[in-house]
Amino acid sequence: MKTIKQIADELGVSKQAVFYRIKKPPLSNTLQPFISKLDGILTVSLDGEVFIKQAFALHEASKEPPKLDDKGDRHFDAIIAMLQSELDAKNEQLAAKDRQLEAAQAALRTEQMLHANTKGIPLIGGEDPARPDAPPMTLREALKMWRRQTH
Repeated sequence: MKTIKQIADELGVSKQAVFYRIKKPPLSNTLQPFISKLDGILTVSLDGEVFIKQAFALHEASKEPPKLDDKGDRHFDAIIAMLQSELDAKNEQLAAKDRQLEAAQAALRTEQMLHANTKGIPLIGGEDPARPDAPPMTLREALKMWRRQTH
C-alpha cells in the first residue's frame, strides 16, 4: 500500500495532480475498491497504483507526439516501402483483371451477334448484322418482330 504522496513522487507530479486525476471518472469508479483511509491518510493498493500510473501515462502520451530516432524512421521507411510494393502488385493484378474482363465482354458480344445472326434475331440496342446501316432496334420493336415470327 502506498500513499498518494508516494505515488505522486514516483510520477514526478504534485499530490494535487494525483488527487485531481483519481477524483475524475472513469478512474474514480475504477479505483474505489483499491483505495482506503488509514489514520486519516489515503492509501492505494498495488492494483490501484497500477491504474493511476496508467492514467498518467495515457495522459502524457496524448500530450506529446512520440519522438523518433533514426532507427524508428528507418523502420517506418521500410514498412512504407513494403506497403508501396504490395500496392503496386495489386494495381498490376487489377489492370490484368480489367484486360481479362474486356476480352471476355468482347467475346460475349461476338458470340451474341453470331447467335443472333444464325437465328435471324435482331440485337436489341445494337446493330443488326444483316442491316448495318439501320438504326439500333428498341426492345418494343424486337418484341413486335418476335410476335410476328412466332404467330
